[in-house]
Amino acid sequence: MKKICIILSVIMTFLLVVPDYSSADSFDEVKSYILIESTTGTVIEEKNSSQQLNAGYLSKLMALLLVAEDIETGKYLLSTELTASQSVTETKGAVVWLEPGDKMTVEELIKSVIIGNANDALTVLAEKSEQTVEKFVMRMNGEIFDLGLRDTAFYSPYGYYDEREYTTANDIAVICSKLAKYEFMRPYFKTWRDFVKSGQTELVNENTLTRTYDRHIGFKACHSEESGYCIAEAGINDSGMCYIAVILGAESDDISMSCAKKLINKGFSDYKVTATMFPDEMLMPIRVRNGEDSAVEIHLKNQSNLVVPRAVSELSTVVVIPEYLTAPLKKGQKIGTAGFYSEKNLVCEIDIVTNSDVNKLTFGFILKKTLCNLLK
Repeated sequence: MKKICIILSVIMTFLLVVPDYSSADSFDEVKSYILIESTTGTVIEEKNSSQQLNAGYLSKLMALLLVAEDIETGKYLLSTELTASQSVTETKGAVVWLEPGDKMTVEELIKSVIIGNANDALTVLAEKSEQTVEKFVMRMNGEIFDLGLRDTAFYSPYGYYDEREYTTANDIAVICSKLAKYEFMRPYFKTWRDFVKSGQTELVNENTLTRTYDRHIGFKACHSEESGYCIAEAGINDSGMCYIAVILGAESDDISMSCAKKLINKGFSDYKVTATMFPDEMLMPIRVRNGEDSAVEIHLKNQSNLVVPRAVSELSTVVVIPEYLTAPLKKGQKIGTAGFYSEKNLVCEIDIVTNSDVNKLTFGFILKKTLCNLLK
């Protein structure tokens, strides 16, 4: 089938901003990193972002995503008071010293997990969501699968070291992009120091960017001998643009946080989000062979936001469609693509689909149409 390529140029004006960050030498001292734009998921920069690594307590971000979903759907409220079960005595690592029978609100438990990294608080939330921690972990892995992530496996919600457990910078970034949509969680992620249990227990966030980076909206920092220093960090500007950086396996706390901050600042200084805004009027109907209709109208399946460098002065669109189609056709059937390019780099590709059904031409249809014409 012969295909036609239509190249259209959309002239766009951008401001060229010189980024304000130091050399990238420190990035050599991390195992893996990625920078994405949150709403589109566009990868801006990466190094070994698909390498399977242990990310320590960053696995709690997946657990917190499930908790956020349960609050959003009304399974329980921030004000709901929960009672700790016997299971809290089995947790290790960071805790807020919950005893069986102790009561805390969901909000206090979330604070304890996000700010204080408390494993006993997470046990209470996990059991409220899925009755047992084991079922909660199964749900974590099910959700990972539903997100299309195939390089992550969880064996607990806590982030205890387990040689079987692994994830990637890319997968953590995707989890964070989903978590960023729950704005009611941001105040807890932005808090450096707080108290729970009637002021008796102090919580201090390991992520010092909560108090030193004015664009910070989340998420978490951690370290261990096995995983090194890791951070998942998100920053937002006044216009609502959000970038997420994930650093895994850094050699020090300063390196992980400075690299995350540099990456996010680079996103704001060097890139911009813009809409495709491709007019469907530019797509002419395509001829149909052996169909009840001689042609079918087409359109882009959906318009999309794109992330492009600020220095780019021209955005080009390459449309690939066939010269003709053969019936039968279904409404919404993919028949081509529109590729949006920043210079030679493909930024986004959108399907081109049919506007309506076109039935295959039959002898009965021809006879019926002939009789109608004779009666006229």
